[in-house]
Amino acid sequence: MTERLILLPGWGLDAAVLQPLAEALSGELQVELHELPALTSAAVDDWLAELDARLPQDCWLAGWSLGGMLATALAARHGARCRGLIGLASNACFVSRDAWPQAMPADTYATFYEGCAHNAGATLKRFAMLCAQGASDARGLARLLQSNLLASEPSLLAGLQVLAGLDNRAALAAFAGPQLHLLAEQDALVPASVCDELLALLPSGEVDVLEGCGHAFVLEQPQALAALLLDFIREAGDGES
Repeated sequence: MTERLILLPGWGLDAAVLQPLAEALSGELQVELHELPALTSAAVDDWLAELDARLPQDCWLAGWSLGGMLATALAARHGARCRGLIGLASNACFVSRDAWPQAMPADTYATFYEGCAHNAGATLKRFAMLCAQGASDARGLARLLQSNLLASEPSLLAGLQVLAGLDNRAALAAFAGPQLHLLAEQDALVPASVCDELLALLPSGEVDVLEGCGHAFVLEQPQALAALLLDFIREAGDGES
C-alpha cells in the first residue's frame, strides 16, 4: 500500500513553498500539500478544528515549523488513526516558558509580534532572512521564501498567537505512533539544543539535528531531506509487518 503524507507549511508562507519537497517524495508516497487555516481567531482549538474538518485520516502528518506543531497536535488527537508524525524545524513550544526554556525568548517573540502588527511587509521580509540564516546561499534562499510569503493574509497575527499558545509537550508524549523530528544546527528560530528535551518526551521515535543548515532546510535540501523521510517511513512500515 502506498502511504499517504500530508504536508503543512510554516507561518506566513503558502503551501507551494514545500512543492520541491513534495516532488522529491512523490515517487514513493502519495503527497498532499495543504494550506494552514486562514483564520483571524487565535484560538488553537479553532485552527485544529479547521484542519481536522478538511484533512484526511489514516495518513502520515508532517509539517514545517508552525505546520509541524499543528500536525503534532492533530496526531495526538487522532491517535491510531494517524499513521505517523514528522516534525521539521518544529518545537514542542515555540516561545520560551519556565517549564520549556529551549525556545524563542518571550521578549524576542513580543518584538516580532509588534513588528508584524505595525508593518507586516517589513517583518515578513525579516522573517524570510531569519529562516534562510545558516544556509549556504542565504540570500538566494531568502528571495525564494519571499516569493511565497502571505503578505496580505489577515491570519498572520492570529497565526503568531497560535504559535505562542501551542504547547505540544503532552501531545508528543501521548502519540504512540512512529515519530521523526528533524532540527537544524544553525536554526535562528528553533534552537537545535532542544533535541534531548524533545527526545525525552517521545514514547518512541527519533530526533535528529541536521548539520550545516538553518530553519529553511526544507527548501535548501529537498532531495536529501526526502531520502531521510522515506527511510523512516519504510522502517516504520517494516516494523508493522
